[in-house]
Amino acid sequence: MTDVLLETRDLALAYGAFRAVDGVSLRIARGSIHTVIGPNGAGKTSLFHCLTGERRPTAGRILLDGREITREPPHGRVGLGMSRSFQVTSLFQELSVHENLRLAAQGIDGWRALNFWQRLNKRREHLARADEILERIGLAERAGVAAGELSHGQQRILEVGMAICPRPKLLLLDEPTSGMGIDDIPSMTSLIGELGKDHSILLIEHNMSIVMSISDTITVMNRGQVLVEGDPETVRSDARVRDAYLGEAA
Repeated sequence: MTDVLLETRDLALAYGAFRAVDGVSLRIARGSIHTVIGPNGAGKTSLFHCLTGERRPTAGRILLDGREITREPPHGRVGLGMSRSFQVTSLFQELSVHENLRLAAQGIDGWRALNFWQRLNKRREHLARADEILERIGLAERAGVAAGELSHGQQRILEVGMAICPRPKLLLLDEPTSGMGIDDIPSMTSLIGELGKDHSILLIEHNMSIVMSISDTITVMNRGQVLVEGDPETVRSDARVRDAYLGEAA
């Protein structure tokens, strides 16, 4: 078994003459937290969309666990062990926290989830998984509350919980702390760090204190290309990164 779980080879996404992603080659190690950073317009989100199947690359390849997935649709990638959260919170607002998690656990069954004549123990598996995730993300006391009634920070945490319900090989998180208050950020940071013990994580994040505290590897993008890559200390000490993204105080 290779140590590389996700790999891109000379990946590109072009809109006419504009190359949002320009020859990016990444190697995401199994069992690591790998973070992509960069200024607005660096290509982070475009790269993320290529990886999740929302956009089809115009060149290059994507491999998950050694399997070519470049042209695999989003739902096909989920079935192969890839799960994601969104920059904008996406929940069933009227359903309870527990029901959101149960549906996320059921979703791994694909079209089989629509079979109303499923075995009873299958439903029990989904309920048990929801219970397990509730405890892990610290929302057990809010299980019966409608998702729309949670604070924004709790909704973000719930969404991450939904993303791990299918037991993914690779968890992709798109700015999970976006819009969160100062009081909620430590909970999310701690959760991602804990999840990194059991999952491989690819993270896009703008909060540099979080990035530096939990990442094993950091890729810095600029103008669609990889500018610098390495461990937090390597990235922090690079003059180009320090001047352009982190500031001299970092």
